[in-house]
Amino acid sequence: MYIAKVIGNVVSTSKNEKLIGSTLLIIKRLDENKNPIGLSEIALDTVGAGTGEIVIVASGSSARLAVKKEEIPPVDLSIIGIVDSVEVNDFLE
Repeated sequence: MYIAKVIGNVVSTSKNEKLIGSTLLIIKRLDENKNPIGLSEIALDTVGAGTGEIVIVASGSSARLAVKKEEIPPVDLSIIGIVDSVEVNDFLE
């Protein structure tokens, strides 16, 4: 799991039938100080997140298990939580 910021959404009228009715959001991964890192990705929203929110993202088989549908959709990333705050304690020094 990791934290990310929602930076947009994806509208797709033609998609896998198991994704019909699902919301797809564009996310940007964040480091522990909330600085953007890496490439933007697309994640399935399971919690009603919106643009600008910081979220918790699950990947791989965990992402598929987060979806509550009869037939599991073909997803690799799911948004599973909306972050209220992030606290980092620097114990490395």
